[in-house]
Amino acid sequence: MAVGVATIETGVSNRYFSIDQTAPADPISGEIPKKLKYGVAGTWKESKTGKYMPCYDPSTGAVIALAPQCTADEVEEAIQAAVAAYPAWRDTPVSKRVQVLFKMKALLDEHLDELTYLCAQENGKKWDEAAGDILKVIEVVEFACGAPHLMKGESLMNVSAGYDTVRFNEPMGVFAGIAPWNFPAMIPQGWMAPICIATGNCMVLKAASFDPQCAMRITELWREAGLPDGVLNIVTTSRNEAEIFLKHPAIKGITFVGSTGVGKHIYATAAANGKRVQCLTEAKNHALVLSDCMLERTAQGIINSFCGCAGERCMALPVVVADNAVADQLVERLVQLASALKLGKAYDKSTDLGPVVNKGHQEFILSWIETGIKEGAKLVLDGRKPTAAAGCEKGFFVGPTILDHVTEDMSCGREEIFGPVLCIKRVDSFEQGLEIMNNSRFANGSVIYTENGHYAREFAKNTDGGMVGINVGIPVPLGIFGFTGHKQSFFGDLHCMGRDGFIFYTESKNVTSTWFTGKSVPAKVSTWDGTMTR
Repeated sequence: MAVGVATIETGVSNRYFSIDQTAPADPISGEIPKKLKYGVAGTWKESKTGKYMPCYDPSTGAVIALAPQCTADEVEEAIQAAVAAYPAWRDTPVSKRVQVLFKMKALLDEHLDELTYLCAQENGKKWDEAAGDILKVIEVVEFACGAPHLMKGESLMNVSAGYDTVRFNEPMGVFAGIAPWNFPAMIPQGWMAPICIATGNCMVLKAASFDPQCAMRITELWREAGLPDGVLNIVTTSRNEAEIFLKHPAIKGITFVGSTGVGKHIYATAAANGKRVQCLTEAKNHALVLSDCMLERTAQGIINSFCGCAGERCMALPVVVADNAVADQLVERLVQLASALKLGKAYDKSTDLGPVVNKGHQEFILSWIETGIKEGAKLVLDGRKPTAAAGCEKGFFVGPTILDHVTEDMSCGREEIFGPVLCIKRVDSFEQGLEIMNNSRFANGSVIYTENGHYAREFAKNTDGGMVGINVGIPVPLGIFGFTGHKQSFFGDLHCMGRDGFIFYTESKNVTSTWFTGKSVPAKVSTWDGTMTR
């Protein structure tokens, strides 16, 4: 595909990759994998590490790139580049900073197809899903362009006699972003970088080693947009080197998306070292389907929600809690619709369901299907040996899988599977369904399908889910609202994006002033120096 070839500009020296023409070609694709670099102070550098992680095209199984596991010294180099860039970027007027974001938005629009292909190729999202990954970056860049308004503080003249107070919202310094593999563009370059940059901070991004190229390519576009060197730096590392961020004195805050176990560790460690932390973690979202729902539209919404992005998203819908009065009809229709999905290469626009990210994750999902069967769930649709399109024989595919009659004592219905696997739980009432949903230790999203306004309102009021869908299977709000997971789906006080995002990346400073000119000098200055009103 021409758009993919267009990204390989071997004649340009300062690119995020190199191609060693003497290296062996991948046996599947016949092409030499790119050797990726790390980006520091506007320059792409070859890592001194001896460890590289293979990055796959999950549609074919071919290795397309090698990601360095950067050394501790290289992580330190990236941090120091951000430290050095911070004073000048902090002092750049916010209205001038957002001019970079305006240019960045235009560049993202211009390179949308290129980035979509790259995302589909390295992650396995089908074409429109990969395009959405990029469009979500653009969405937050556009939102962050409002920084001149959203950073404004508050003021009050004569807060006490002759005294005025002004509150400023100021940048803090250097932040670290630790990104997952499931949204290689949206999370590092949408959820993390734009608001951090717009508010006058600098960032070191740790991109996911499985699929870092989208984040790297977009970092190139930031530089093209005029972002000063060192404001945004990017590395790929193992967990050992990422640990440096959690305790480093120059890092003011950590933003993380990933597993709950790692999120708990990051939150505890970084917070203990005086850092701001937001950790967005796992989920097991449920949808309650009542008997009065519009069955066909509900079934279509559920298919999209559990198969979209191959189920590799924390807002996926892996559990349906169905009213027994409609459960049999619903399951029958879900099996029909899921069975009709076409599996194929992610960058083939006719594909309905792409592959999962790599062999290891494919095996993880398959093991969960086996677990569900052993636990007593009824396998009504088996995706363990799917038929994919020609050329995908060595790709990492899992077909849509449906487990019915899942009960609360089954781990497959409680834990995150992160693949195109749907668990059906059956209930006799709204109240029973809501209780099951709220018993989950996760509370990212929750959904109800109903045409009953009373139950919809009761659900919205009483569900533990932080993002609620009423007949909306993936209730992810636009970036102007933020991403509001609860319980063990989030650790921190301030969510990403929205108003919380601007608060997370800034700290408040109150300035109280009075002037002596034209006043008589008091015989004595009070303990509170005039700032009391009684």
